[in-house]
Amino acid sequence: MVAAEPRVEVREKTSALALWSDGERCHGVLTDSGPIAAGATVLATGGAAALWKRTTNPWGAIGAGPVLAGAAGADLADLEFCQFHPTALLLPGTRFDGLLITEAVRGDGAKLLDASGQRFTDELAPRDAVAAAMLDQLQGEGDAHIELDLRDVDPAHFPSVFSSLAEAGFDAGAEPVPVSPAAHYVMGGIAVDLDGRSSLPGLYAVGECSCTGLHGANRLASNSLSECFVFGGRAAAAALEETASAQPPALPEWRFEPPHRETREAVWRLAGPLRRPGQLAELTTDPYPLARVIATAALEREETRGGHMRTDFPAIDSELDGTHFVLGPGGEIRREQWR
Repeated sequence: MVAAEPRVEVREKTSALALWSDGERCHGVLTDSGPIAAGATVLATGGAAALWKRTTNPWGAIGAGPVLAGAAGADLADLEFCQFHPTALLLPGTRFDGLLITEAVRGDGAKLLDASGQRFTDELAPRDAVAAAMLDQLQGEGDAHIELDLRDVDPAHFPSVFSSLAEAGFDAGAEPVPVSPAAHYVMGGIAVDLDGRSSLPGLYAVGECSCTGLHGANRLASNSLSECFVFGGRAAAAALEETASAQPPALPEWRFEPPHRETREAVWRLAGPLRRPGQLAELTTDPYPLARVIATAALEREETRGGHMRTDFPAIDSELDGTHFVLGPGGEIRREQWR
């Protein structure tokens, strides 16, 4: 365990306020208990899907890593791509809202039903296709949710799913449960190379806060675990080669501020599964930096690809195949082909 490792210092109840950067290099991190100087700083802060009001993620997944890195001078990439999981429990106002119901239950016989109790899509299609079909139903019928029918599924195959639904008040073996798409995984983040190295010297990123390009426009389930193992090891090896500066610069004045509830509501309403240019433009003025970046990148990508669905550009633009939208520290977007 990490706590038992003599060479690792664990600081509990300590929060990062900013990266110690002069825009040319990262020299460590500033925390609410003081600065920590380092030759290499590795961010592993998790994802940003809780920036959307409706989410499968824990509420702390607000994209703090990309916000810290962007403020310090690092490039961000692919932040228009958010994967919306189609089958998240719909139970607003409770702690069970957004409970992820694994797509494996659909592979075992669970069905998606419309308001009339009829199947309307291929439940085994990719997540974005299933989510899009559900959204079509929700728009067409004005219903608040779709029913997920698990009555043909053996509870013994998915004991945690059935027990969680029971705790939420549903007998999934006897009745369908209400579901609706929810933000699940953000493919974009801090742009890094094959060693997890960002564009800002001295700064590395690993996991969902990073953008390696591995996931493309729509992550496949469990690829993120492999990414963490591979890039975590590569980043650790590369970070060991870094040397701390003997004279780090003055501490930055900027400090991280978490998003307000209004931002979460705005991101869901204006940059949800179906996106319209006017709504995205409205989000570019949000107080939270990552909300603005997501909207800017989503406006720039004038096509529908993977988890990114534009109502005014419903098709894939082949001219954008393999193109990553990279946001520099000044807010400018450039298009890059990664090899």
